[in-house]
Amino acid sequence: MSGLDDAPKAALDWHRAGKGAALATVIETWGSAPRPRGSQLAVSGEAGLVGSVSGGCVEGAVVAEALEAMGDGKPRVLTYGVTDDEAFAVGLACGGTIRVLVEPVGGTLPEAMLADLVARRARGEAVGQAVDVETGQVALRSAEAVADRLREDRSGFEEDGRTFVTLHAPPLRLAVVGGVHIAQALVPMARIAGYAVTVIDPREAFAAPERFPDTTLVHDWPDEAMAAFAPDARSAVVLLTHDPKLDDPALTVALGSPAFYVGALGSIRTHAKRVARLEQAGMDAEVIARIDAPIGLDIGARTPGEIAIAVLAAMTQALRWP
Repeated sequence: MSGLDDAPKAALDWHRAGKGAALATVIETWGSAPRPRGSQLAVSGEAGLVGSVSGGCVEGAVVAEALEAMGDGKPRVLTYGVTDDEAFAVGLACGGTIRVLVEPVGGTLPEAMLADLVARRARGEAVGQAVDVETGQVALRSAEAVADRLREDRSGFEEDGRTFVTLHAPPLRLAVVGGVHIAQALVPMARIAGYAVTVIDPREAFAAPERFPDTTLVHDWPDEAMAAFAPDARSAVVLLTHDPKLDDPALTVALGSPAFYVGALGSIRTHAKRVARLEQAGMDAEVIARIDAPIGLDIGARTPGEIAIAVLAAMTQALRWP
């Protein structure tokens, strides 16, 4: 939850400063839409903006509706649809439709509830912001109550078709074992994609700040480091050392976790030897089959940068595809 997208906090601060505020949330998209469901925009009574619902001119129309919502204290659901020819003018890459829920702070979105949401986000807690789009009634849901959404990293409607749940969660996590060239390309790419990255390598010359600026570096032995990292359902693990002494201990821990992606560098022959070692150690074939190896989507990647792209694509596929 970076400050770049902290629309709830901005809305709370504006409201408490007496400026008025509303929170706009993308609740549905069709066709092309540059911002996914759950994207939020805070609007102040002075037309200040934090966040985004479209990345384009839709924001201007939302601001006008948000100012009206601040005046009457009532929520509204807005629908914006455009043809391909009109798309550019309203901030869509091509023809598409979005629906946006606007909630006035202090109206249907109580200050106390928004303050609770902001506090939970600041503590790094996962929380669901559930809104009945017909009545505007709001409730906050615990991490346990939104466990399925956490695993899939998605906001969306519940089965009743009227309760929209915006997922607020800490960043996805990535553990990279091996501070090698591929890791140097993958780490900044993953960070751009929204991951909090940890590089694990007992060889301090490899996992050095000069090679991985502004990155969490761990120099413990990989099995200990992976146990401390504690992969969960919002974690990916990538093993790049190409050295069984380093990869295998970390791999054993990762495969025993609910990590949504576990990938390991190596050729088909190298992976066959890896499988044999794990089988000899008593690991079930079904567990071993979780390993994505040779690592990454098959896009013909050759260079470290291309391999990093393939790995990040495979991580995204594992996370987003049903």
